Amino acid sequence: MTTATVGLDTPLTLSPEQIASFRDRGFIHLREVLPPAELSAWRPILAAVAHAHNQEQRPLEERDTYGKAFLQTTNLWRRDQAVIPFVFGKRVAGIAKQLLGTSGVRLYHDQALFKEPGGGHTPWHADQFYWPLASELTVTAWIPLVPVAIEMGPLAFSARSQHVALGRDLAISDESEQVLDGLLNEAGLETVTEAFDLGDVSFHCGWTYHRAGGNNSNEVRDVMTMIYMDADMRLAEPVNQNQNQINDRDQWMPGVAVGAVCDSPLNPRIC
Repeated sequence: MTTATVGLDTPLTLSPEQIASFRDRGFIHLREVLPPAELSAWRPILAAVAHAHNQEQRPLEERDTYGKAFLQTTNLWRRDQAVIPFVFGKRVAGIAKQLLGTSGVRLYHDQALFKEPGGGHTPWHADQFYWPLASELTVTAWIPLVPVAIEMGPLAFSARSQHVALGRDLAISDESEQVLDGLLNEAGLETVTEAFDLGDVSFHCGWTYHRAGGNNSNEVRDVMTMIYMDADMRLAEPVNQNQNQINDRDQWMPGVAVGAVCDSPLNPRIC
């Protein structure tokens, strides 16, 4: 298959070795998943929707650590129908399905994460701390819309950290950065940081710890993410009345009862 024939819905079959590596290390950085020309065409469309619906008006110096990390806009597909073909693309979702080993995946939600020039670091954290879900069959696809050099703050992963229950009660914060940095180092877990070429996509488990450096370039680090879950995922009670999980339940899975499949209008099955 040539790059010219690849599109958002073109299937891509992973090797058994790639799938095994993901399940062992908790992440995988795949090269040449999407055509650079197609991503370049999508970038202004996605950026326009993200910026139109982002409410952050403060200058960087007036924000806290999380606010400096990126401009975050969620569920772009609900804000403008023009982005639905991108968010619902079956190529990326099909990769997520293979990595999880499920019969299908449904969307939890999408996010635009735009790290501004001079934007700060993203602290160590695990996404699943926020999710009231009954299993760990979740994966986040991280799709840069521009090449991301090391100086721009690509994701850094703590390899195999999804296998150890370290700091799972920590929300993303200055505390999580300090505490998890110590715990992950003490556990001897490798931190992997790589630049991303345009067209590369990474996938990481819900409990894989990750962070990102600051953006020390003069360009915006434009990234789209899609969070996928097992198509048969069920809603769980928030752990220890975790307010973040309560908020996520109410925002992303309205009307779903605890124990039921997360099949709300906001969680369509993609493949």
